[in-house]
Amino acid sequence: MSGTDEAGAADDGFALWDLRVEVVAGAAPMVCDHPEGSWFEVQGEMLVFPPEHPGFPLYPLAAILPLLPAKQRDTDPHDWMTTDAEIACPDPHCGGRFRITRIRRRRFRHSEVTLVPLPGGGR
Repeated sequence: MSGTDEAGAADDGFALWDLRVEVVAGAAPMVCDHPEGSWFEVQGEMLVFPPEHPGFPLYPLAAILPLLPAKQRDTDPHDWMTTDAEIACPDPHCGGRFRITRIRRRRFRHSEVTLVPLPGGGR
């Protein structure tokens, strides 16, 4: 979204999706320490874990992390990043899967997340 706000200042806002990553069972038994139904959320740049599931295994997290910034952004309806929601556990012996769901849009301001100025002198 571009333009100016009511006070005439340049609008430097943008939107990202908050995400929920939930453990779902696949066809094979799960062998890693990620129980079915456990989840965490991505809110802006923060990973938020609920009190009942305060942690998440490192190796599946490492496989999921590269996809999260792309899933936070609006994508074309025909893009696989829009339609494909489940990621397999990286352990080839584990049947765990991780469903990434867009749950709400959140607004941010460029000037609040970086010191790099916008082109044209805006911040």
